[in-house]
Amino acid sequence: MIIKVKVPSPGESITEVEVSTWLVKNGDYVNKGQTIAEIDSDKATLEISAEENGKITLMVKKGERVKVGDILCLIDSSKEKTKVHKEKIVHEQKNHVEKISSINLKIPSPAAKKILKEKNISIESIQGTGKHGRITKEDCINHLEKNKRSFISNMDRFVPTIYRSKTITPLSSLRRKLSERLIHVKNQTASLTTFNEVDMLEIFLIRKKYKDFFKKKHGVNLGFMSFFTLSCIRALKLYPDVNAMISGKEKIHFEYYDISIAISGPKGLMVPVIRNAEHLSFRGIEQEIYKLSTRVHDGTISIDDMTGGTFTITNGGVFGSMLSTPIINPPQSAILGMHKIMERPVVINGSIEIRPIMYLALSYDHRIIDGRESVGFLVSVKESIENPIKFLMEGSEKNISKKLEL
Repeated sequence: MIIKVKVPSPGESITEVEVSTWLVKNGDYVNKGQTIAEIDSDKATLEISAEENGKITLMVKKGERVKVGDILCLIDSSKEKTKVHKEKIVHEQKNHVEKISSINLKIPSPAAKKILKEKNISIESIQGTGKHGRITKEDCINHLEKNKRSFISNMDRFVPTIYRSKTITPLSSLRRKLSERLIHVKNQTASLTTFNEVDMLEIFLIRKKYKDFFKKKHGVNLGFMSFFTLSCIRALKLYPDVNAMISGKEKIHFEYYDISIAISGPKGLMVPVIRNAEHLSFRGIEQEIYKLSTRVHDGTISIDDMTGGTFTITNGGVFGSMLSTPIINPPQSAILGMHKIMERPVVINGSIEIRPIMYLALSYDHRIIDGRESVGFLVSVKESIENPIKFLMEGSEKNISKKLEL
């Protein structure tokens, strides 16, 4: 029986994908559930699995773009593994006979062949160290350096030959789409950035006192992101235009707060969404971030996980960034950039003290958000972070344990 493996639908608005990698070869025997390919959509990479056991026939090439519903490959479930295995053994025996005839022949690799030609070196003068005596690029380089050492006695004057190379690889569908989105943001928005700094001391003290209890009770760390998420929600309620977006000639205000969190993974930057974050506690936000981060790193993040969002938070500080101007995540109207925390001297009540300071940056679309609102928003975030007990914990230290659900 011939099974047709078709391109699945990655999401509501996606009609075309790119075959980024085939994990099997044409004619291979595959098992049901085995991952056979990866496809790139505009937002994520998805895995394709074999639907039955059998011999596979690839219908499209790596790098080819196909539409949702097109046939990727055929699986002949009537082909037993034993038959395929026998054919493979015969093929391998034939190759073995052919390989024996080439043993000890001085066949240069493509890179070595180029060096031999450029430097006019005889093949007979080089002993190959590759498989079956194959002459490698390193063999040629070692030969050149050996000859130079024999003719030049003054090693201070010896300048080794430097071979420079470059690698050209096609951009993934995800990277190309990201490039298009960045250009779109630059051309279609009036993006500005306003800055402020925040004293992290109070957050440090709360985390130092309660983080171990929090981890033991809830199974996740008490990180900075939950404090910033709740601080941003408070600020978004005070300045609703920051939680809005432009649609044609209309402005859409959202009365809910879906916070996008930028997370770096093996396949690039992903921006999954914490839904209805205004209804979540410190525990709920940290658990949601942990769940989404795990999906990003193990490659199981879905299109639905990254669809939507009314405001974005990104933390370049985890990579050591001291200050940046983050790019708006369309169609949203603003993004908050967190940065590296550094100890700095600051004036507190007339005295100089060393405090852990972080720079904050808010990039916003000036078409919908005025300067007064952007500055007010950032000041509100600063207030919440510097006075978390007052603004995030109902104004009393007695409520800290309650808010952290300890």
